Formats: sequence, structure tokens, C-alpha cells
Amino acid sequence: MSGRTRLTLASWAATLMAAGALLPLVKPATWIFTAAFVLALVSGVGTLTRRVPLARPLTLLAQTVAALLALTLFFAREQAFLWLFPGPEAVTHAVELFGAGAEDVGRYAIPAPDTEGIRLMLVGGVVAIGLLVDALAVTFRKAAPAGLPLLALYSVAAGLSGGGAGWLWFLLAASGYLLLLLAEGRDRLSQWGRVFGGAQRSGRPGSSVAGGPAVAPARTGRRIGAVAMGVALAVPFALPGFSGGLFGSGGEGTGGAGKGGTISAVNPLVSLQNNLRQPEDREVLRYRTNARDTSGLYLRLVALDQFDGTSWKSSVRPIEDVPEQLPWPEGLSQSVKTTEITSNIVASEAYEQKWLPMPYPAGRVDIGGRWRYEPAGRMLVGDDKQTTKGARYQVSSLDVQPTAGQLSAAGPAPEKLRREYTKIPATLPADVRTTALDVTKGARNDYERAVRLQDWFARDGGFRYDVDVDSGTGVQAISRFLKDKEGFCVHFSFSMAAMARSLGIPARVAVGFMPGTTQTDGSVSVGIRDAHAWPELYFEGAGWTRFEPTPTRGSTPSWTRETTPTGTATGPAQPQQSASAQPSAAPSASESCTPQMRRLGDCGPDAAVAGASSDGSGPDVTTVLLWSLAALLVLVLPLLPLFWRTRARAGRLGSGGARGPAETAARTLAVWQEINDTAWDHGVEPDDSLTPRKSAARIVLLGELRGESADAVQRVARAVEEVLYAPRPQPVAGLAEDAGRVRAGFHAVADRRTRLRALLAPRSAVRLRWAASARWAAATSWWSERRHTVTTRLHRTPRDAN
Repeated sequence: MSGRTRLTLASWAATLMAAGALLPLVKPATWIFTAAFVLALVSGVGTLTRRVPLARPLTLLAQTVAALLALTLFFAREQAFLWLFPGPEAVTHAVELFGAGAEDVGRYAIPAPDTEGIRLMLVGGVVAIGLLVDALAVTFRKAAPAGLPLLALYSVAAGLSGGGAGWLWFLLAASGYLLLLLAEGRDRLSQWGRVFGGAQRSGRPGSSVAGGPAVAPARTGRRIGAVAMGVALAVPFALPGFSGGLFGSGGEGTGGAGKGGTISAVNPLVSLQNNLRQPEDREVLRYRTNARDTSGLYLRLVALDQFDGTSWKSSVRPIEDVPEQLPWPEGLSQSVKTTEITSNIVASEAYEQKWLPMPYPAGRVDIGGRWRYEPAGRMLVGDDKQTTKGARYQVSSLDVQPTAGQLSAAGPAPEKLRREYTKIPATLPADVRTTALDVTKGARNDYERAVRLQDWFARDGGFRYDVDVDSGTGVQAISRFLKDKEGFCVHFSFSMAAMARSLGIPARVAVGFMPGTTQTDGSVSVGIRDAHAWPELYFEGAGWTRFEPTPTRGSTPSWTRETTPTGTATGPAQPQQSASAQPSAAPSASESCTPQMRRLGDCGPDAAVAGASSDGSGPDVTTVLLWSLAALLVLVLPLLPLFWRTRARAGRLGSGGARGPAETAARTLAVWQEINDTAWDHGVEPDDSLTPRKSAARIVLLGELRGESADAVQRVARAVEEVLYAPRPQPVAGLAEDAGRVRAGFHAVADRRTRLRALLAPRSAVRLRWAASARWAAATSWWSERRHTVTTRLHRTPRDAN
């Protein structure tokens, strides 16, 4: 294999290994096979053009054209000429697809579904990085700078995953870069000839005393790479601002293994402000419910319970199958008044979200499809591309109505819950807590403090609701919001939750939709502008309790004011088998089309239907098998040298007498090789330039053998000499036992570290690699001869044949 071919393969592998950090972001990760194919095509074109040879810029141009044609074939073939050549329609389609992918990135949680737009972004990005790496490392012979695009690829993955790309992916990317550097180093050394041979390792196939491969520089390169990786992993632990380095946890609440893995959502607030700024409202949900008052029927998507100073986000938590009956809400006492309500909900075909909107707290959810349950936040999340698009489902939930007296008398929260949900970052400005103390001055308990915070934001503090304010979510944004006193629901909910935590009140932020607008047919329509965020505070006995600090939005909870509002009932939920899942296209004869219904694009009644029972799908069998295989490989690979050494020893010293001179010689030489390998495993390297008798003396001297073990080495050496030089060698009994005595002698004089090294990582196991190299060399030689023969026959003229 030529040096350029080796470099090309290393560039291709390094790019894919760095792209591995993107695999957890999208499920399923089949896009990597498309990227690998296109990259292989680009690398192949580069190999051919460099052999012509073409000028370097022309080589890069040819690879770029090949990449564009391949991407057109995969993503825009219906708009392209002959499925391959892009025209204006194909370019327009690609731009639209890329824009859709950018929207999907901000819309979906990790792992995002494998939409066409996201796939184009991933494949196109990896191919662009691979093209740049190939150009730098192979075309221009500058492998070191090729690490910059590889680092950029890994950094993008780490950034999208919130810094949690994982140390395993870092090691994979770093190993790919080191592989590229070693390939370039070997190529450069090969141009110098065989002058860096160093000390020759005896026994390697094809080796000679005079010279050999340049193993010392390769070994040095591997050591330098290992040290560099170790430094890269260790340095972040020593720096105060790195919070754990590559091995940092993925957030609070990782907990034990849940059935079916864990979830870690991209912040769902990414598109909240854009939704509120929409010039035209559009319906995303419609529901019917038997609740007497819908003013407090918020449809909750997700709870953000982790505040790191930069943003609020969901913790990484275990998920499980959706139970038939959800557990009783955490902290909710039977003494608090609750009413069970039923809601039948229909999601628009245009609304795609991984989180299922539900009233809180839900007790039972009947829905078809692949949905999973996260117990801590009582949330349902879609699995394997499952979204809310066109979903029809029924939710039984509790309308919890605690009294002011019950909240005032609430006892302390459990210590574990209080510790987790009152965490505030060290960077939180002092004015946040100072303001919270000023606002709640004179309050007698946590309930009164919470109500004063809510009223200060919603009524008394002079705040103004403005959706056009910058939607920063970090500690500085909170401090700026408290000073400027203008913002939208994100600022109000985040600030109140942070201030509540600073006062020792457990708090988190919920994201979802306000109750919506009641229609003339009794259904309730929820528009995209009803997207909302609100704080939830924990009170023992009432559980997680909603508060509403945002002025002019939503409804103030009844337990925070003296009088209870009267709401409008929508009538009992009575789904019918014949009801349509979608709003009708035209209004009925008995009702008029109001401006509100015209704005929503629906002038007819909508009937929700009860969803089918949850399928409660278990973990994917393929995923379980793949992870099991990966775990098995991780456990078995380090033990391969031990397994090989044990098998080799058993084969050499196996029972059974020799029946002829050839078998006697083979058995004697096998025992001698076992003794040499035993000495090698304990630090005495073999020297094939010595006679058996001198080798035996050297083993006894360097191995510090005494007594029976030393005598055993000498006996086997004499037997070997007889096999090699005697006309009719006689079989010698007890050679296998002598090999056992030699091994016991080495074990007796070696320290614990040497014994463990000889057992778990025997030096003689390198023979396995040598044997594989010899087989590979033989196979490539055979293939070269066959290719030469076939090529010669194809180029023979008819006259030559005659």
C-alpha cells in the first residue's frame, strides 16, 4: 500500500471518528452510512486525480464536484437533471431543505428525529469537513493542520449536546487524529529509507539482523499521542472554570438506569419567542374537557429543573414505558381538594413536538404510538421519530385546589428534593437575592413569600410585558430584567424561579400552552401564540404548584388571591366513535363563522376522540443487542492477550506422545518456544542469534532462576540441540513438566507488578500481531500477482495470443 493511499484511508477514518460525536444527537443515526459513502467517493476521486496527476487546485475541484453530485443524488434527485446534475430547482430545493433542517434543530429535543433537513445538514457538514481534511493531509501533505477541522466537527457536536458529547467520543475523535498523524509520519519515514531501524526485535517474520522496519519512531509517536490525550483529559480537572472536564456529569438527576435509557432535551424555549412573535396565529391543539373552569387548565410540555447560570434546562433522567396508571403526584396530600377531569385532545398536522402537551398532573394517558414516560417531571416524550403530529389522545388529570391556609401551613420539603431544586449558580448576581429579600420582607412563610413575588412581578413592581425584548436566559439577563422591568414570560418565570430558589423555596420552570380560547361548539382552541412559560414551586402537601407572574398573560391561580374566579365550563368530554379527528372544513348550518374561528382557519366544529390505549412499547431489541455487543467487546478486548497466551501454552504443552521423529522434533521446539515466551513475558527478551545452550544460560542469568527451574531450562536446551543436530534424536520425557517448572521459577522471583503484567498483558502476545501482519502481506502479495496476471492478459493483442 502506498503512502498516499494510507494517508487517504486515515483521513477518511479520522473524519468519521470525529463525526461519531454527532451520533447521539439524532435517532436513528443511519445518516452516518450516507456520509461514509459520500466521503469514500470523494476520497476515491482524490486518489485517481492525484495519480494522473492533476494540479492540487484541480484535484480539490474534482473532489468538490463529486461531493455535490453525490449530495444531489441523495437529497435532490427528483429536482435534478438525470437524478445527478443539479439545476436551479435542485438548488432551490436544497436551500429549502437546509432551512427546514435549521428549524428542526431548534425545535426537537435530543435525540432529534432523522428528518430530511437534519440529515442534509449532518451529511453535508461531515462531507465538507472530510473534504477539507483530505485536502490538507493528502493533497497538500499537511496532516497537523487537518486537526483544526476535526476539532471544529467535534466542537459542534459538543455544543449542540450542551457540552455533554462524552469522553468516549472525544477519545474516538482524538484517536482518529493520531491515526492520521502516524500515517503521515510513516509516509515521511518511508521516503528516508530504512536508516532508523533501531534495535531489531527477534522473531518477527521477515526480520533480519542487518536492518528492519523503523519501529522506534512509530512507538515514540504512539507514546506522544497517548501523553497528549492524557493531558487533554486531565487538564480540565485542574482548571476551576471547566467544571469537571470531559468526564463531567450530564446534569442533576441522572440517577439509576431507567428502562429504555435516558432523555436530555434541547431547551424547548429556543422557538418560544418566535412563536409569540408570529404575525398570524394558527391552531396547534384543540380539546374538549369536562372541567368546570378552564382558566387554569394549562397544557404542560416539559419542566426545566436545572439552572447552571447560563440557562434553565431539563436534567438527564431515566425514562420508562408509559404505565397504565401514572403514580400519585409527588408531595400531594389526600387532604387537598382534587377533582378528576378528562380531556380529549387533537394535535394539528402542522404541529410536531417531541413532548406531549397535557394538563398537570396527569393520572392516565391513552395514546397510540411510541411514547415514553419521565417520572420526575411527569412528562411523555416521543421515541423513534414519534411526534405530536396529528396525535389524538385522552388525558385524565387532577384539578388540584389547595387553600391558602394549607399552603401557609406546609411543612418543609424532603431534604433530597429541597437540595436539588434550590440550587443556584455561584455567578448569580447578589442583587437577585437582595431584591427577593426586599420584596418578601415581613412574609411569615414560604407561601406568603411566593405570593409576594408573584404579585410584585404581575402587578406591583411596574413590569411591562414585551415580546420584542432580547430573550437572554442567563444570570445577567435576569439582573438586567430586574433593572429594565420589561420582558415576556421567559423572563418573568425564570426570574421568579431563581428568586424563589435564593429564598430556599424549591422551584422549577414549566413550558407549554395557556388554556386557549373556548369556541362556539364547546371545544377549546389553542394557538401558537398561547405558548407560555410559568414557574412551579413545591409545597409539601400540595406538591408542585403553579404561579403566574407574567402580567396580562394566563390566569392568576385561585390559591394566591382572596376570591375564586368563575370559569366557563366546556361541557363533559364525550368522545364519539364517529367524530372526526380533524376540524371540519366548513361550518355547520346551525352556527356562524366568527372572526376568531376565521383567524384559526376553522369555521366548523371539531370533535376529539378518545385515544387508543398506550402501546407501552419496550426497548428496541436491536438497540439492546448492539449495546450488549459493545459492552461485551469492551470487557473482552483487554483480555484477548490473556486468552491467546493461555491457548498457545495449552497447544505447545498439550498431552499426547510423539509417534515419529518429526513429531518429536516439533514437540521439543514447541516447548522451547514456550520457555522463551515465558521468559519474555517476565522481561527477558529472546535473542535468536544465540545457540540454545547460550540462550538457556542467558535466561537463567537474567531471570535469576535457581534450582529446579534453572536445571529445567538446561535440560530443554540440550533436547533442542539434539533435535537440531543429532542424526536420530531420541524423545525426551518430561519436557512439558520442565516448562511448568520454569514458569513457576519466574513466578517465584518476580514482583506482583511483573506477575500481573505477564498474566494480563504478556509481551509475547505481539506474535499474534506479527502473524496477522504476515498473513496480510501474503494476501496483498497474492492479490498483486493476480491483478498483474489479469491486467497482462487483458492487454495482450490477438497477435500475441497467436
